[in-house]
Amino acid sequence: MTETTEARNELEKQLAAAQTGEITSEDLLNTLLQSQVFMPVEEEKAAVLNVQRSNRAQPLVLTAEDGTPILVLFSSPERAKDFTKDYPGYGGGLLAEFTWVLEKMGSGYGIALNPGSELGFDMEPQTVEAIIAELSAPKH
Repeated sequence: MTETTEARNELEKQLAAAQTGEITSEDLLNTLLQSQVFMPVEEEKAAVLNVQRSNRAQPLVLTAEDGTPILVLFSSPERAKDFTKDYPGYGGGLLAEFTWVLEKMGSGYGIALNPGSELGFDMEPQTVEAIIAELSAPKH
């Protein structure tokens, strides 16, 4: 099954519009900040009596050629399926507000949204940290 570039939700429509120059990267960022994203997380091994041993989800993090950790996110669970089949143990995940993901992630991470897809993009750690700083700044 090949990945379709057909936009399936509002975030994907805005991703496509940004790639064709119909909207600005700032418009895309505003949409992203109001969107839910899918974050693949490592599934617990053999949970005892259906009780999870950990309350911390371990997201799928790849390492860039320069050693930078890259958090992998998708615009929908369906977008993750083909990609995550190459990462055993990451069949499940969390659907969460993008702003929540930013609040929970540590510093120094880049983000890959829909890696391997035409409807995707990467964010450098500096960009991610600037967005987090802007979100946490006091509102006037």
